[in-house]
Amino acid sequence: MSTKIKLEGVADGALVAVAMSGGVDSSVTAGLMVEAGYKVIGITLQLYDHGAMVNKKGACCAGQDIYDARTVADKLGIPHYVLDYENIFKQNVIDDFVDSYLQGETPIPCVRCNQRVKFRDLLTTSKELGAEALVTGHYVRRLVHNGQAEMHRAHDHTRDQSYFLFTTTQEQLDYLHFPLGGMPKTETREHARRFGLVVADKPDSQDICFVPTGGYAAVVEKFRPGALDPGEIVDGQGRVLGQHQGIINYTIGQRKGLGISAADPLYVVKIDPVNRQVVVGPKEALAKTRLLINEMNWLTDKSEFITGKEANAKIRSTQPGLQAKVTVRGNHQAVIEFVTPEYGVSAGQACVLYDGDRVLGGGWISREEV
Repeated sequence: MSTKIKLEGVADGALVAVAMSGGVDSSVTAGLMVEAGYKVIGITLQLYDHGAMVNKKGACCAGQDIYDARTVADKLGIPHYVLDYENIFKQNVIDDFVDSYLQGETPIPCVRCNQRVKFRDLLTTSKELGAEALVTGHYVRRLVHNGQAEMHRAHDHTRDQSYFLFTTTQEQLDYLHFPLGGMPKTETREHARRFGLVVADKPDSQDICFVPTGGYAAVVEKFRPGALDPGEIVDGQGRVLGQHQGIINYTIGQRKGLGISAADPLYVVKIDPVNRQVVVGPKEALAKTRLLINEMNWLTDKSEFITGKEANAKIRSTQPGLQAKVTVRGNHQAVIEFVTPEYGVSAGQACVLYDGDRVLGGGWISREEV
């Protein structure tokens, strides 16, 4: 099986940079670019101390992954650069993650990593090296319509990563390319075997890369001592129902593990970081019909939404889009109005807008009420 994938708008034989994380997706992307006749540079970001993370499974961009990326680059015969971004990653991703939890939010560090590290500094480095494009192994499609690059969901919706790439700006999208967006993961692994890559059967990373065991509370406590200070669990009227061991152990919509008894099911409906309180209530208290979205990034003409326009809004990566009316507010905000109430909406999560498979833009759900 040989499929030479050409990059639209990039000249044959041009120099391109491939972001190589050490996984099968980015490795195959590099192989496909070499096969297509481009001059390829592989770039890997080291986000952790190499020695500390070498034996950690699921730790992206450190240890074994860096070794795998270098091994693949050697196999493909391309130059490979490892850039030390440990301090930048801590400042722009880890610190944001822990502070967000302390504010009662539920963050998505993978989006911040794409926004503040991979698609900002890595893109700048690629241009400085003279590359005409930065190519990644993300499962998303880049289509050009009327001379403008658009982001679309991957052909295989079960692998689609567009929700995590909503912060990509138009300028970045003009430079980025995603050759895996039109193929299923099974085909990617077939390419890896065809190229003879050692990562052909390497499992995908499942957890947050710097929380490989899934124990995020311990990570937050490590960077912010006192994060697990106890407090009260109260109802909507302020009556104390129990005690908790740190607000970071709770998320909006949580029902299990509250440690309190009640005649009817209770859910976490609010997290109050100032008073260190977890507020619980009935399911109907979770219902939201309007949301304020901050830091809006538009990949379409936002003037279409000044008076309000319908779109599909995703507030979780795994859910189908929800029918909503979207209205621009100010320079970087939008108001989302759902046709039917949505439950378990958490501040700090992303709201990404779609028109069919096309990504229109997205932003971060605010704690403020509309």
